[in-house]
Amino acid sequence: MSDSDVRNVIIIGSGPAGLTASIYAARANLKPLCIEGFNAGGLIPGGQLMFTSDVENYPGFPEKVTGQELMQRFRDQAVHQGTEIITGDVTRVDLSKRPFEVWALDVEGNERFFKTKTIIASTGARANYIGLESEEKLKNKGVSACAVCDGAFFRNEDVVVVGGGDTAMEEAHYLTGLCKSVTLVHRRDDFRASKTMQDRVTSNKKIRILYSHVVEEVLGVEEDKVTGVRVKNLKNGEVNTVACAAMFVAIGHTPLADLFKGQVELHENGYVKTVPGTTQTNVPGFFAAGDLQDWVWRQAVTAAGTGCMAALEAERWLSANDPH
Repeated sequence: MSDSDVRNVIIIGSGPAGLTASIYAARANLKPLCIEGFNAGGLIPGGQLMFTSDVENYPGFPEKVTGQELMQRFRDQAVHQGTEIITGDVTRVDLSKRPFEVWALDVEGNERFFKTKTIIASTGARANYIGLESEEKLKNKGVSACAVCDGAFFRNEDVVVVGGGDTAMEEAHYLTGLCKSVTLVHRRDDFRASKTMQDRVTSNKKIRILYSHVVEEVLGVEEDKVTGVRVKNLKNGEVNTVACAAMFVAIGHTPLADLFKGQVELHENGYVKTVPGTTQTNVPGFFAAGDLQDWVWRQAVTAAGTGCMAALEAERWLSANDPH
């Protein structure tokens, strides 16, 4: 393979981070290749927003836009600026060599092999759910894993939050500013959350806490919207119904970092570690953007911001290390 066949930058993932990186890299004349995924390996073209019915908090869209439409606009803009996009799943990367090596399986099942001077990883994170059939059927119909994203759709309604960590506490507290009431369902007798977050929740009169309970079923499948949840008391086996318009699941996210394990430094929680204020990892020329490295904010707009940062940092790295 000649030097002319070596890419300047390959972007793995096509959510807000990956496609924003594609736009900026194309405008910098880096001729980026974006491998967008096609879900065989868990990577969704367009990212998690493809599961979001209505988006009302992305700047520039005063009228709500569907997640699918928003990501199509991102994609169209990336292509318009000159990004080459391949629909396929990256199966392996080798960061030990220069240039880096990338293998991908396309939709026809053909293996593609690439060499690249830099990589922007934007594979994102997958929200953890309880695993109920009824929950799956009612996703985006009242079942959500993001209160900030979807809470406003349930103003003045009764809602349920599932979880016991800091995220669950934050989601429950946030929702009290919008909703009529919040019932927090936690499978243990005590919370894992920080003392400050626990105090904030336990002192909030709009929050009812069901300790040692689990959600057994989400109700409303026939109505095609959440109407309540069936909960079970783990101590005495008693089953009750909690009427609600939405269930927010806050039991964590799993970063899609398997491709990079053992090659790049990760945090203890599995997210790719970046230098604070940058998208730089401990591997020069390898950048991480979006929810792959951010477990705090997890918003489309913040992911897009880090995608911009990654493309600009890749361009600067190439200017400094590969003047040709």
